[in-house]
Amino acid sequence: MDTLIRRLEPLRYDICVLTGDYRALTYGPYSTALNGLERLRAAIKSPAYAILGNHDTIRMVPAMESMGYRLLLNEATRVVRDGEAIYLAGVDDANFYHMANVEQAVRDIPAGAVSLLLSHTPETYFRAGEAGFDMMLCGHTHGGQICLPGGIPIRTEAASPRRLVRGSWRYGKMIGYTSAGAGTCIVDVRLNCPPEVTLHRLKRSPAPL
Repeated sequence: MDTLIRRLEPLRYDICVLTGDYRALTYGPYSTALNGLERLRAAIKSPAYAILGNHDTIRMVPAMESMGYRLLLNEATRVVRDGEAIYLAGVDDANFYHMANVEQAVRDIPAGAVSLLLSHTPETYFRAGEAGFDMMLCGHTHGGQICLPGGIPIRTEAASPRRLVRGSWRYGKMIGYTSAGAGTCIVDVRLNCPPEVTLHRLKRSPAPL
């Protein structure tokens, strides 16, 4: 957590998004995770939006929201800057709990609006693309965490194409990015797969001639 906070300090951004897995285990106490999230929220210099992962419990939501995180659970919110807006949606975990409802999340987004989806796992890529999202941000895979030389994952931990396991990708008209994440899972080791905090810069498409 100390390293993560130091990495955040020099960054400049308009919003911060977190895509789940805040505790180490999928069961048991979560007070340690909440303590870490509270320290992290104090270091985030912008509105912070979050969804839950397969390691998290719905019981964490009230405490996280009291810290200042906006949890998006199969819903969308309007983010406004300089009089213009994008719609940011989030779905619940699709990997373990199978509670992702992409159709509900997109329901209140106007046709033609710029829309981004937060999904814990890339496994929702097909439904997100069919729902018309412009971009999807996800994690869960840790980029493989333990990889062969060249960053080739031994295990992906997601029922999705291997090209969606790490980094940028595209499905139809939708742009996607799967973060390798900032932590580890099961074993506290990364090999050929460094952790990351990702800074995305969105730009308006040039007007057609």
